[in-house]
Amino acid sequence: MKIAALTDIGSCRQENQDNYCARQLPDGGGWGLVCDGMGGANGGRAASRIATDTMRACFAKELPHMPPAGEEQLLLHGFDAANRAVYEKATANTAMLGMGTTAVCAYVRGGKAHIAHAGDSRAYLFSGGRLRQLTRDHSMVQQLVDSGQITREQAAQHPQKNLITRALGVAANIVPEYDVCPVRAGDVLLLCTDGLTNMLPDEEIELILKETTFFGAPDLLLQRALHSGGQDNITILLMGVEATEEQ
Repeated sequence: MKIAALTDIGSCRQENQDNYCARQLPDGGGWGLVCDGMGGANGGRAASRIATDTMRACFAKELPHMPPAGEEQLLLHGFDAANRAVYEKATANTAMLGMGTTAVCAYVRGGKAHIAHAGDSRAYLFSGGRLRQLTRDHSMVQQLVDSGQITREQAAQHPQKNLITRALGVAANIVPEYDVCPVRAGDVLLLCTDGLTNMLPDEEIELILKETTFFGAPDLLLQRALHSGGQDNITILLMGVEATEEQ
C-alpha cells in the first residue's frame, strides 16, 4: 500500500476544518480516513479532529485482535465511537452544540476495500483508467436525485447541495453506510471532501489520475480545485494498491 495525501484551507475559508489520517500496515494493506467538520468557528475543526483521533485509536487497539471477516464490525465500531466522542463534546459545551463532521474511511486488506461513510465526503475507485464513485452522498440533493426530481447535472448547481442528512456527532447514534469492493494491484482509492468534488467534475479527476504520477496527483488535483474557485477546504487522500496486497 502506498499513500499520498494533502489538505488545504482553500481560497475562501478562514480556517481548515478538514482532517485526515492514513496508515500503511505490515501485511501490505492500509487504512485511510477523511473528515469534513461543520458547526461554528471552532466546532467543525474540533469535530473532525476528535473523529480522526478516535478512529486512529480504534484501529490501533482493535486491528491486532480483529477476528476473520471482522472488517465491517471494526469500521462500524470505529464510527460509533467517533460519533459518541464528538456528540459528548458538543453536548458538554454550549458553544459547540450542533457541531459534527462527515467521515469516509477505507480499509484495504486481502484484495478487498472495505468502505464506511457518513455525509458527503466521498470514496472513489480508480481502476483500469476509469474512475467510479463508491459512496452515495448523504445529502438533501442526493435524495432529490434518487427520487428522480432533479438530474445529477442539476444537483451540481443546486443551492442546497451542501445540506447533508447524516454526520458524526449531531445525534447520539449514527448509522454509517458500509460497502466492500474487490481491488487489485495498480488500483487507487481516492478519499476526498466536497471541496474537491464541488470544484472538479469526475471526468477531470479521472483524467488527472490517468495522466499524472501517483504522488504528483494530489497536488495537481488541489491546484485545479483552487483554480476553479477553491470555495471550501480541500482534502485529497490516495491509497494505491500494490502487488503485495494481492499476495
